[in-house]
Amino acid sequence: MAKPIDPDARATLRGGLPDRYLTPDDIAEMFEVPLETVYQWRKKRTGPPGFRIGKHLRYDPADVRAYVAQRKDADRNAA
Repeated sequence: MAKPIDPDARATLRGGLPDRYLTPDDIAEMFEVPLETVYQWRKKRTGPPGFRIGKHLRYDPADVRAYVAQRKDADRNAA
């Protein structure tokens, strides 16, 4: 059964992340980037930190929040 598509996935970041580990699909949807970009971030270690549960890649919502805050601070300091 396919999960319903959130019409505005960024609302998840604004309203609070779900109380579960996030999948690469969740990350791609939230940041409105292709799934391949999420995998490239992981490979280059430039995106939110992920971890493996067996063969499955997951993201901790707290780490994603921290990543977003870090990116915002970096952009403010660069401006």
